[in-house]
Amino acid sequence: MFTSAITAIPAFAQELATTEAVTDDAIFVTATRRTTTLMDTPINISALGSEEMDRQRIDDLRDIADFTPGLTVSDTGAGSTGTVVMRGLNASDTGDGGAIYDDALGIYLGEVPLYYDFKLIDIARVETLLGPQGTLYGLGTLAGAIRYIPNRPNTDYIEGAAHGRTYFMSHSGDIGFQADGMLNLPIVRDHIAFRTATGYYSNAGFIDYPLLVNEPGVSLPQPDGPTSISDAGYAANLHREDDVNFEHTFTSRNQMLLQTTEDLQLLLTYAYQRTTTDGAQSNSAGVLGTGRYENASRFIEPVERSAHLFSAELNANVADIFDVVATVAHTKVKFHDSADVTDLLLDLDYDYELFPAFAGYTDSQRNRDQNNAEMRLVSAHGGPVSWVLGGFYNENKYQSDYAERIPNHPWVDPTTNPEALEYVSYITSKVTEKAIFGESTLEVTPEWQVTAGARYFKYTSTIAGAAALPVLGDPLSPYDLPANGGDAAKDGWVWKLNTSYEFSPDLMVYGTYSKGYRIGGPNRVAPCPADITPGQQIICALPDELQYGPDTTKNIELGIRGQLFDRLLSFSFNVFHIDWQGIQVDSSTLYGATGITVNGGSARSKGFETSFQLRPTPELTIQGTYSYTDAILTEDVPGIITIRTTPNNYDNRFSQLDALSGDRLPGSAKNSGSLGVTYMTPLADGDLIANWTTTYRGSVVSRIGWDRAYGDLLPSYVTHRASLTYDMDDYSISLFANNIFDKYAVVSVANDRSRIGVNDGVAVRYYRQAVLTPRTVGIEGRVRF
Repeated sequence: MFTSAITAIPAFAQELATTEAVTDDAIFVTATRRTTTLMDTPINISALGSEEMDRQRIDDLRDIADFTPGLTVSDTGAGSTGTVVMRGLNASDTGDGGAIYDDALGIYLGEVPLYYDFKLIDIARVETLLGPQGTLYGLGTLAGAIRYIPNRPNTDYIEGAAHGRTYFMSHSGDIGFQADGMLNLPIVRDHIAFRTATGYYSNAGFIDYPLLVNEPGVSLPQPDGPTSISDAGYAANLHREDDVNFEHTFTSRNQMLLQTTEDLQLLLTYAYQRTTTDGAQSNSAGVLGTGRYENASRFIEPVERSAHLFSAELNANVADIFDVVATVAHTKVKFHDSADVTDLLLDLDYDYELFPAFAGYTDSQRNRDQNNAEMRLVSAHGGPVSWVLGGFYNENKYQSDYAERIPNHPWVDPTTNPEALEYVSYITSKVTEKAIFGESTLEVTPEWQVTAGARYFKYTSTIAGAAALPVLGDPLSPYDLPANGGDAAKDGWVWKLNTSYEFSPDLMVYGTYSKGYRIGGPNRVAPCPADITPGQQIICALPDELQYGPDTTKNIELGIRGQLFDRLLSFSFNVFHIDWQGIQVDSSTLYGATGITVNGGSARSKGFETSFQLRPTPELTIQGTYSYTDAILTEDVPGIITIRTTPNNYDNRFSQLDALSGDRLPGSAKNSGSLGVTYMTPLADGDLIANWTTTYRGSVVSRIGWDRAYGDLLPSYVTHRASLTYDMDDYSISLFANNIFDKYAVVSVANDRSRIGVNDGVAVRYYRQAVLTPRTVGIEGRVRF
């Protein structure tokens, strides 16, 4: 890993792309929208190279955080992209399923923004930019950006690679495997080339669902009461499925490069990925005697999600004065899932539980279509002034259709409601963003540079939707009801100031002051009627729950990076302070406990990040990272924390507590780090490479005000991984182990402990704990040609 100017693994003299290569232990990055060495890039950037990702078995976004200071990604399984928190900038409760969209940070595949966890096959490097990146990267980078940089097609020669991996996992009855390959084909030498990278992942599951009902609404979910289940009761009503949180993923990225010369290139890309799983990576905290790797859901909870990406990127040099980079793209993400909804309805206490066989599930379909275009001009004329100018357009369309079903419940009339629909809703939205941006750098002296940039943005947002309760006589389709929603629009500026000074080619200090921004808009919940009564069974938003506003960050940081003792020691260190205003935070409506977004006052995050690499001998490399993040509210916010007024008492509904100044922000570790040792020695015609890496994640709180709002302080944990590789020019074979000592840890939780208890004799299973992937031991091989 490279963090600022360092690497964590030796032997980096490999090509990262056809036009960007590692030479003399320097890696080239493009985070500033121009190619620079990492040592000469005056911002806080971490870069993972392809060799490091291969050696540490970094397959996707969830694996990156262990090697990137300032980044927390909780491993919540294959059902989503995952929740990514940068520098503590998160105010929403944790969950057991991760996120499928996040507009607080940007994730890019090449030049295209798309919040999705594409597998990291044939990727040159992953760049992580910490802190607001609003000037060059737009409104989706309130906290930072992550960029996957693929290897480009090579017009000179045929090349290829194949990789396979198989492994055993503790607490699993399955064997996992992965197979992927890359092929590069020059079609017309020097002018046209095609490159494809395709793979299939069959990752083993380790979570069992032992309490599945045989027939919903007929079988008894707890045949012998809320504490235990007899063998006879189990046989008559329940069954189990094991290892349901498996991951089956097919992924493919295909690129066609057409060029007249290197000064005029067109790159066409199509990427596709599809993932399926049948359950969550979480347990039920011991309900009805379930264990650490058992979930008490009454139904399996399948997820099928996919992403398509089409893009065209034009690169042209105009008379050595400036380069033109123009990209147009269309992306489509589909997400279809089903989940046990019984406990939500128990939590709402509408008395469905008075029917002993009550059980319900959801059916949800969400689609997101995005069209975007960007053109930027990058100076190429040399001299003391360099600049970037550009324009950006993005159109984001979202459609959601959602239903809750309660089969065979006596309140359902099968004649008028044959699908046993309890609740149905739809949401449709469209957000359009436009922006112009620019940065200019003045080289005051050969050692000192000053950069200033700004971005003007404007967005419009239209959201509509409706909800119905067919079980109470509403229409079966929400489309038969009038739509509710609203419009929003705003424009404004974000900016960046940066300076750096090189005391020598191997020592640089830098400073940045920048602003980030995220759009606001209306919530997707129908307004409450004027004559609503307390406790009424209805899903609606009160007047102060209908809209939420934008939030902004201002970041100041100072950093130093260097290489000492003839580059035997490389290091980086930076300190930062971020002020966050108008925080967007997840909350819920008072009526129906439906999720909404509200603005949560202000917060600040401060801390430091550091990394180093030491090479005491040519054979031995020692590398480490550490980060400290202190993120808290700085303002009281009334009534945004929802709890059950009296835990385990369902005679009342909910109360909303105040968030208080000083409350720690949830979802990120205050302390985290890694330490690794790599030893390489020649053996016969190749090299024998041994690696041991230890990672540490500090404690995490599950929600704002966790200590008074029945949240959790999730304990810290340490994991170890190791590999032994025999590497030759054309092939390698490795033995590896992850989580060597089979550490059990809770990485995230869903819901709070006020939702634990018994409602009218029914044990509530609403609270869940997402758990760390257990020990994995396997073998893998690579072939290159």
